[in-house]
Amino acid sequence: MKPAEINLKWAALQDRIATEFDNEKPDIKVVMFLIGVQELGQGPKKFSKRQKEELMHIANCKLFSKMGFYELEGLDQDGWPHWKLVKTVPNYTILEQEMLIKSLIIDYFEAEMEWEF
Repeated sequence: MKPAEINLKWAALQDRIATEFDNEKPDIKVVMFLIGVQELGQGPKKFSKRQKEELMHIANCKLFSKMGFYELEGLDQDGWPHWKLVKTVPNYTILEQEMLIKSLIIDYFEAEMEWEF
């Protein structure tokens, strides 16, 4: 996707999430948290600060697994997924990182949640 298309779809995704949760437009961190909660599969509940960070890490690993950077190792005794890095993620500029993450998030919602933008 080109940056203009990514930005249009990102805005549509933000609008959809804001509508679904009756809230304001989420930033990337909030969307990553939501993906982490979805991937954990235990439903919405209270999470500690550390757990919130781990949920965002789960989302990051899930998204970058589509590019072959991470591989799911399995679940621990509490049902939390654990990932291993299988190849080094290249050094991207801040803008490249943002566009890549937005693109991966859009792909996630289209493939995993069957949302259309």
